[in-house]
Amino acid sequence: MNVLLLTQIVPYPPDSGPKVKTYYLLRHLASRHRVTLVCFTRNEQEDADAAALRDLVAEVHTVPLARSAVRNAVTLAGSLASGRPWIIERDGSAAMHRLLSRLVRDAAAAGRPYDLVHADQLNMAQFAAPLPLPRLLDQHNAVWTVFRRLAAQERGPRRLLWEREWRQLRRYEGQVCRTFEAVTAVSEEDRQALLDAIGGHRDIPVIPIAVDAEREAPIARQPGARGILSLATMMWPPNVDGVLWFASSIYPLIKRQVEGVHFFVVGQRPVPEVRALPAQDATIEVTGYVPDPAPYIAGSACLIVPLRSGGGMRVKILEALARGIPVVSTTIGYEGIDLIPGEHLLVGDTPEEFAAAVTQLLTDPELGGRIAAAGRRRLLERYDWRAVCPAMDRVYEQLVRARGAGSSQGAAPRESRVKA
Repeated sequence: MNVLLLTQIVPYPPDSGPKVKTYYLLRHLASRHRVTLVCFTRNEQEDADAAALRDLVAEVHTVPLARSAVRNAVTLAGSLASGRPWIIERDGSAAMHRLLSRLVRDAAAAGRPYDLVHADQLNMAQFAAPLPLPRLLDQHNAVWTVFRRLAAQERGPRRLLWEREWRQLRRYEGQVCRTFEAVTAVSEEDRQALLDAIGGHRDIPVIPIAVDAEREAPIARQPGARGILSLATMMWPPNVDGVLWFASSIYPLIKRQVEGVHFFVVGQRPVPEVRALPAQDATIEVTGYVPDPAPYIAGSACLIVPLRSGGGMRVKILEALARGIPVVSTTIGYEGIDLIPGEHLLVGDTPEEFAAAVTQLLTDPELGGRIAAAGRRRLLERYDWRAVCPAMDRVYEQLVRARGAGSSQGAAPRESRVKA
């Protein structure tokens, strides 16, 4: 098929959750279909990363996207006026609309029209909506639930903003899912949340996020490792909240029981509150982006996922399982991944429970080894991209067949499309 794939970020290199999800799917799609990739870029490095994908797909096109505090303020005002969610208003782009209209027109004129448009993440739905093509929304998570959970953790004016945002997102996300001809989710929890937003039933296949389990070999950890590792993008609000909660409410409990511990916060773009942690505690190291986290994995007894909000699947857990480091998570943190607490990972939802689980792994390396081995076996069985991604081919086939029949389950007439 001739596929037009729209992504909010450049899906390369696969060094963060959204990139990993899209990159391995892209590898599969490019082996089976003619793919034109269209994505936003934010700087020269991302332009270079996009160019690196030209050997993988048929075409790559990029559109610059500026992010700044001024733009955030302007688009927030626009969101308040229009009633559209802020994160959708923020990523609006007339240049993206113009590029896509031209690509669709040129492809049809050349006798090689696109068979479908694949919008990767909710932010890109606004650009797929006006196109005269069958439309697929590939959801990385049920976005409205992420902001509802964020609102529950906030206080003051920010809580009011997040409350408004999740309600607007629920309405918008439900409308998009009703009007697009196909929708996919990465977990059963997200599928149910999307059906809640839709307010009715429709077919939403679950295609989990997958990694390259064969390529990611286990990393040997140092005997008696005393590190505790967080490996996540440190500007995403759920990750920030989780790390700050761990540092303030959980880490002190661990330090009272285990000597010589260190907390490594590894991940790109840490916000000021996270960057300030080492000044408050010299045993905390905030690295920012590192190209290879292997030394931090080798020096750590466990990887932590102390999330109190969020949605979708945590790729950092899948990668930890592949690399052979045991995981301690909240229930929300490992949501959507088929793991058994006590066998594939340890789970704690209160500061005391979480601290006890981390302390176990710091003081019992054999337990950590057993959990890491069982987790890797689970990953190989269920979350390698070669086994998971062919399910998207079946979604494509059903979508194109439905177009040929002139209708599809859950699709709406063209005049009822979500306005861009």
